[in-house]
Amino acid sequence: MEMPTPNPDVLRRKDAVLRRLLQVLPEDAVIHDPAETRAYECDALTAYRCPPMLAVLPSTTGEVSDVLRICNEEGVPVVPRGSGTSLAGGALPTADSVILGIARMNDVLETDYDNRIIRVQTGRTNLSVTGAVEAEDFFYAPDPSSQLACAIAGNIGMNSGGAHCLKYGVTTNNLLGVKMVMMDGSVVEIGGAHLDAGGLDLLGVICGSEGQLGVVTEATLRILRKPEGARPVLMGFDDNEVAGQCVSDIIKSGILPVAIEFMDTLCIKACENFAQAGYPDCHALLIVEVEGSEAEIDYQLSKIIEIAKRHNPVELRESQSAEESAKIWLGRKSAFGAMGQMNDYMCLDGTIPVSALPQVLRRIGELSEEYGLPVGNVFHAGDGNMHPLILFDANKPGDLEKCETFGAEILKLCVDVGGCLTGEHGVGIEKRDLMSHQYAPADLEAQMAVKDVFDPNWLLNPAKVFPLDVSEARRIAAE
Repeated sequence: MEMPTPNPDVLRRKDAVLRRLLQVLPEDAVIHDPAETRAYECDALTAYRCPPMLAVLPSTTGEVSDVLRICNEEGVPVVPRGSGTSLAGGALPTADSVILGIARMNDVLETDYDNRIIRVQTGRTNLSVTGAVEAEDFFYAPDPSSQLACAIAGNIGMNSGGAHCLKYGVTTNNLLGVKMVMMDGSVVEIGGAHLDAGGLDLLGVICGSEGQLGVVTEATLRILRKPEGARPVLMGFDDNEVAGQCVSDIIKSGILPVAIEFMDTLCIKACENFAQAGYPDCHALLIVEVEGSEAEIDYQLSKIIEIAKRHNPVELRESQSAEESAKIWLGRKSAFGAMGQMNDYMCLDGTIPVSALPQVLRRIGELSEEYGLPVGNVFHAGDGNMHPLILFDANKPGDLEKCETFGAEILKLCVDVGGCLTGEHGVGIEKRDLMSHQYAPADLEAQMAVKDVFDPNWLLNPAKVFPLDVSEARRIAAE
C-alpha cells in the first residue's frame, strides 16, 4: 500500500516545529531523534512502516491543545496514537507527520457508582478501567482481545467490541461523553454523564471516526454491575458450516448469550498449545457463555445445549469451575498471539448477517484453496463480526501481495452478503481502497464533508479511511 510522498515544504519546517513544541512540552515529551522515532513507525499492522517526522507524548488536554494548534499553524499532519495495537494501520505515520501519543494520559478522573459512570483520560488501557471499579463489583463491558494493552482512545476511534459485545454492545453503546481537541487547538465537550444529549448526535459521529475529526483526551464511560455468575460451554463440531448453522439457530431461538465465539481447526490447535484450555480435537469450536443467577444459567444452557444436540456435536462440555472458565477464555483471548507462533498472518475484520455464516465460511474455504494460503477463523459469531487470519510467509516474494488480494476478496464477500468492511478494527490503510465497494461516490462525499467541517485542512490522521487518491486530492485542495 503506497503512502503519500512527504511534503518537502513541511519537512523543511521540522526545526521550527520542534522549537515551538519544546516551548510547550517537557523535553522528554518530544521525540525527534530519527533512531527513536522508529519506535513509532508502525502499529500492529507491522507489514507497513514509515517513521514519523516527530513524536510527542503530552500529559494533559492543555498540552494536546498546544500541540495541535502549533501543527495546524505550521501545516503539519498529526497522527493520533493510543497503544499502537491497531490491526488496520490506523496509527501508521506519514514521513511528514507528528505522532501524538496519549499513553501518558491514563488517570481516572471521576467515579460515580450511583450513576454508573467513570471518567478517564483516554490513554488508560481498556482492562484497567474495570480494574479501577471491580472492588465495588462493577465492570466496563467492551472487552477486545487486546484489552490488556489497548487504550480507550483507540477503542473510541475504532468503535471496538470484544467477545461480550453480543449482550453488552460495542464501545458506542458504552460511551456517554468525550472531551476532544480539534485540529486548531480548541477544546469541545460532547455528551456527558447522562443517557442522551440533546441536538445532533455528534458523539455517534466521533465514535468510530478513526482520529479523523479530533483527538479525544477524556471519556465518560458506562460501568455496570457484575453479574451474579457466568458459565461457558464448549461445543465441538466436525464441520465449520454446521457450527455456523448452530450459531444461527441459537440466535433465532431468542436466547441471548453474553458471548458466542467461534474457532476452527487451526485456531483451536494454536490456542490449545498456548493455553492448555482443554479444547476438544475437532474442526470447529464454539464457546457459548451465559450469565445471571444459577437458575438463569442452568435454564439458558439447557436450551442452548438442546439446540446444539440437533447438530450432532462431537463434544459438548460445560465449565465446572471458575478456573476452567478462566482457561477457556484465556485460550480465546490469546488467539491472535498464539497464531503468530505458527506463521506470519494478516488479521481481517468484517461483519456479516449471522444467517450468512455457513455460506461465508464455505466460500472462505474455497478461496483458501484457490489462493493456496491457509486461513484460521476466529470471531465473535453471535454478532457476525469475523476475524479470518490468513497465514503467509513474509519472506517469500509475492506472498504478502497474494495475502492482501485474498483478504480483499473476503471483505468484499462480507459486503456482498449484506455486511460491512469492518466491525471493530476500523478501515485505517488496510481497507481504504475497498470503501468504494461498500459506498457509492455520494456516500463517500457525505463522509468527507463531515471531515471538512471538523478538520478543514485535512491534517488529522492522513492517508486513512478514504481511498488514497480521493483523500489526497481533498488534502491538496485544502492547502
